[in-house]
Amino acid sequence: MVEFSRRQALAATAGVAAFAAASSARAAKPAAAPARKAAPVVVDLGPRERTSLDFDWKFHLGHAQDPARDFGYGANQRTYAKAGADAPNWWVAAAAQKTFDDSAWTPVTVPHDWAVTLPFENNPDYKPSGKPDDEDLRAAHGYKAIGREFPQNSIGWYRKTFALPAVEPGTRLSIEFDGVMRDAVVMVNGYVLEHEESGYASFRVDITDIANVGGDNLITVRVDASLGEGWFYEGAGIYRHVWLVKTAPVHVPQWGVFVKSKVDGTLEIETDLANEGDEAVAFELVHTVLDGAGKPALAVAPAAGRLPGWQRQSLSQTVTLANPVLWSLENPHLYTLVTEVKVGGAVVDRYATPFGVRSVRFDPKEGLFLNDKHVKLQGTCNHQDHAGVGAGIPDTLQTWRIEQLQSMGCNAYRASHNPATPELMDACDRLGMLFIAETRRMSSDPTSLDEMERLIRRDRNHPCIILWSIGNEEPQQGTARGRKVAKTMKRLVNRLDPTRGVTAAMDSGFGDGITAELDVIGFNYRHEKMDDFHARFPNLPIIGSESGSTVTTRGEYLRSDAKSYVPAYDTDHPWWATTAEKWWSHAADRPWMAGGFIWTGFDYRGEPTPFNRWPSISSHFGALDTCGFPKDNYYYYRAWWRKEPLLHLFPHWNWEGQEGKPVAVWVHSNCDKVELFLNGKSQGVREVKANHHVEWSVPYAPGVIEAHGYKDGKVILRQRRETAGPAAAVRLTTDRSALAADGQDVGILKVEVVDAKGRVVPKAEDLVTFAVTGPGEVIGVGNGNPTSHESDVASSRKVFNGLAQAIVRTKRGQAGEVRVLASAPGLKPASLALKAG
Repeated sequence: MVEFSRRQALAATAGVAAFAAASSARAAKPAAAPARKAAPVVVDLGPRERTSLDFDWKFHLGHAQDPARDFGYGANQRTYAKAGADAPNWWVAAAAQKTFDDSAWTPVTVPHDWAVTLPFENNPDYKPSGKPDDEDLRAAHGYKAIGREFPQNSIGWYRKTFALPAVEPGTRLSIEFDGVMRDAVVMVNGYVLEHEESGYASFRVDITDIANVGGDNLITVRVDASLGEGWFYEGAGIYRHVWLVKTAPVHVPQWGVFVKSKVDGTLEIETDLANEGDEAVAFELVHTVLDGAGKPALAVAPAAGRLPGWQRQSLSQTVTLANPVLWSLENPHLYTLVTEVKVGGAVVDRYATPFGVRSVRFDPKEGLFLNDKHVKLQGTCNHQDHAGVGAGIPDTLQTWRIEQLQSMGCNAYRASHNPATPELMDACDRLGMLFIAETRRMSSDPTSLDEMERLIRRDRNHPCIILWSIGNEEPQQGTARGRKVAKTMKRLVNRLDPTRGVTAAMDSGFGDGITAELDVIGFNYRHEKMDDFHARFPNLPIIGSESGSTVTTRGEYLRSDAKSYVPAYDTDHPWWATTAEKWWSHAADRPWMAGGFIWTGFDYRGEPTPFNRWPSISSHFGALDTCGFPKDNYYYYRAWWRKEPLLHLFPHWNWEGQEGKPVAVWVHSNCDKVELFLNGKSQGVREVKANHHVEWSVPYAPGVIEAHGYKDGKVILRQRRETAGPAAAVRLTTDRSALAADGQDVGILKVEVVDAKGRVVPKAEDLVTFAVTGPGEVIGVGNGNPTSHESDVASSRKVFNGLAQAIVRTKRGQAGEVRVLASAPGLKPASLALKAG
């Protein structure tokens, strides 16, 4: 370890100013939007290169049991005998050879999830036990035909040829995978170079010795999704980004910079340097801090040293950033540390590290403080899938999902129960969303610790992260053995990142086992135990790591076991959970409870509680459905998690055949009082109690129900529900009309079936077909129906209770107008134009 102390801030040199100006000029100019939407600073990393390998892959299913249908992989015991062999009796697999004909394989772009394209398969062997938590285990992953029972669907092969131009002697080459689900074998030019079992951990493959520099190279990836790591839909395949990285022999290794900041401007910069060359090299290390606009904010005095061949060295420098702009929920300001490595006076490597300056403190009596400002956690837990695309979520859609949660008033996100994709956390940094990062496996075995180390090294510069979570409802949570495991894991966390605390989500054993090793304890439900626990352990901060778990089906207001639907009122929940209203009113009234994370923000595939049986294929827990369409509970949270006045009236008012029968009418509102009218006649005024709803029982009559929200005796909001007529037309809207022609950007299209007056038909289920002209394509469709077995990768979809969604992706390098036509039999069609450029 080489220590440098640099307290003084140095004036930026002309060279630094010129570099920063050039970097800023290369960044895309942000559109007129709030500061929180500002584009990230783009830094020219040259001479380092980091380029996308997401395009031009070929894909084909293999076979988990029959080598002949698995391209010869494992056909004989000599599979790993001769590295790089090209003779059929010695090669690893036919598909790993350059001469293999893959013309019949399917072209794909990653992120790619092949599981989402598989059929749904019932389980004829399931026999209900009648117990409260009874479940069909195949339901857990959403009845997709994948796993050991489906060997023909559980192996995926990917092939890609890429050219490598001539490079400087000694150049190091690697491929970085952000995540592959699951058990991936990576082959380059016929050589097996990596075997990564984790479906969530990012990993790197060094290809320097194997690459054909100045020629074509073949990368082949065999992915085995026969076994899972979760009890929820996980997807299958290369479902995160892939990168080709070129560096000089002396360089910053992957995740090699860590910036520890304090709100007074103190920055402790830890930098790893690697010399992957034969000769010892004298180097100079230069850091520059850019502000959120890409302008120089601080130049750090250079550090010099000598690095022997094939060794690594860590350097620590402490400097002061004058008048730092703090990262906060309201102003998520990001700095960028640009690290330059010089050899012989020339820059040989450049590395960029976004970071934020902020403080996080959990107080056992008063909760969470961000920059010494009290913040109540208004969080959601979420899995990593979306309608239409499964686990292969485009970056734009990741951002869109965060924005939907923020529109509800959500300020925190728990990645449940695994490391998230980097772009999700980038979005949280940029938009101002707090984050709990969670490792997948609570174990102290070398593999699990290695996966957790990669998570922390990769993500510790994200200002959004407030806690590291080491487990969720683990079998050993309340035991002495569990405490030993937690102690080992925490020791590793503290070594890698001493700036954040450790938590775990517990559902039993509170006070025992791992409790003693936690900096913040997470309660999964069991809110009735919190008061007693706080009295026993007054110095241990508490969060609701999973809370609520109301089960609702969007647009449904009567329970139907036959259809596997539950009403959208805040009334139904499993025995171990509570309603939204009950948990939040409990949390809001207790200052020592730092807040909580509802289970869940979005519905997700699998775990279809309360109907863990066919035909259910997705959960009912979300405040939003699998498409991101709000359910009624979304508005409960919005009423109490945001400051602006809100009035939300439900249900719809189409109850044909129920004339004269009572209908439960609810309002979520933060007004003082609400008055309800039926066809102009008052049904009474209800006073709104903080963190609660109001309701009426109204005999159904066609027409209009209308709610008036009062503040200080005056009507400030009105909302009405009208009896809609027959379906007459399709209405099509998009989240934005201008897209990047990069082959990755997407537009999220909302489909509504409306009557002749433009009112959404609340029970419509028309089949809508999408036709696209121009440089774009529909990559996925959905409707939020938790029992729909329609294909997600298709050109048509039925609306569910009036709504559906289509995701349209641009084509790489093709600018122009993308026109989408949405049509349904007997209805007036709708179209819109997206501009790709």
